[in-house]
Amino acid sequence: MDSLSIVILAAGKGKRMYSSMPKVLHPIAGEPMLARVIRTARSLNPSRLVVVYGHGGEQVRGRIQDADIVWAEQAEQLGTGHALKMALPHLPASGKTLVLYGDVPLTLSATLRQLVEAAGDGMAVLTDVLADASGYGRMVRGVDGKLKAIVEHKDCTAEQLAIREINTGMMALPNAQLAGWLNALKNGNAQGEYYLTDVLELAVKDGVAVESASVAASWEAAGVNNKLQLAELERILQQNQAHALLEAGVTLADPARIDIRGTLRHGMDVAIDVNCVFEGLVELGDNVEIGANCVLKNVSIAAGSKIAPFSHLEDAVVGADCRIGPYARLRPGAELADHVHIGNFVEVKKSTVGEGSKVNHLSYIGDAEIGSKVNVGAGSVTCNYDGVNKFKTVIGDNVFVGSGTLMVAPVTLEDGATIAAGSVINKTAPAGQLTVARARQMTVPGWQRPQKKS
Repeated sequence: MDSLSIVILAAGKGKRMYSSMPKVLHPIAGEPMLARVIRTARSLNPSRLVVVYGHGGEQVRGRIQDADIVWAEQAEQLGTGHALKMALPHLPASGKTLVLYGDVPLTLSATLRQLVEAAGDGMAVLTDVLADASGYGRMVRGVDGKLKAIVEHKDCTAEQLAIREINTGMMALPNAQLAGWLNALKNGNAQGEYYLTDVLELAVKDGVAVESASVAASWEAAGVNNKLQLAELERILQQNQAHALLEAGVTLADPARIDIRGTLRHGMDVAIDVNCVFEGLVELGDNVEIGANCVLKNVSIAAGSKIAPFSHLEDAVVGADCRIGPYARLRPGAELADHVHIGNFVEVKKSTVGEGSKVNHLSYIGDAEIGSKVNVGAGSVTCNYDGVNKFKTVIGDNVFVGSGTLMVAPVTLEDGATIAAGSVINKTAPAGQLTVARARQMTVPGWQRPQKKS
């Protein structure tokens, strides 16, 4: 669609959101509504993309920093017709313009393509049919079934109020006539605004063909004016994503209790328990199992690995046939090879863990390089931070670290070293030998434990 321009109207304040954040920046599925609309717009390959901004403009432009977006300011919010007029200087004289809205986040690309195709060389409006059309502009048709006008609810006659076909606001317009139509708009209506919908009557008057396309489901055209509507659309979107996963063969313990706030890629025979959240890009290999109440953000998990409940993984890589959790935390930079065990209440940050190694209980591994077939005992810590700088711990292959060991970085535990429980290691532990670094145990005769005064 080389001749297609897209304008996204995103200047509204959103008073009913009761927030200092511009309405179009409120998130749905983990990203601003406007960002989602922009992504949908891009799927149509427009020759240019214009965003009309107004309230909270600095916040909007600060959050949406796509270099190819053309920004047009609507300093005064005088209606949708006035908003589109602000974009006119950035539109070519030929081709078509598709008008979208920054607070209508769930419209499908296929529906928008149908709308653009329906317009042909003329104009097309996206419509819906509602059981209760209260508050919406009505599509007025002639006896021949052709569209004649769009009348806003507040300006409708009693007869027009009975019409159930409503205007969604999205339309495709011919650029050749667009400037003339927008300049001809009047604001003599109940709102005192310049309605973009009035362009339809001007098109009919000029003999331009006006067609329509319909949404497949009403949620495609649903806008957000308050937090309740935002929450309703969030649930619809999550339900749609859950159904798509089920149709693709993923096992979901409960489709109503999963949140995908990004992209979830998966292999075969993947199983996901309840209340899991997926953010950013998450990739799950074949036969991966995710336990209940897990949060995964920008994570890759290879085939056969199992993530036990209440685990939190972020910016991490997990190899094949690993066992993680429960209550494990993989922080950014954690990279696990195959057959690794990370157990309950273990935290791994910016560290590599070699094949077959285990850190099973109550330990912290940070800024470390761990070889293969290493066992790290319960309560062990890599002491990597001196308050200013981070230092690295290197643990070779086949090392056994006893429980309660503190490894004061920078330090190296060579291949096959064994560290006695309760040691504080701040020098190289030689390969193949037992290293013990404990304070001498002593008992103080006659010592009395302090007592609280009664």
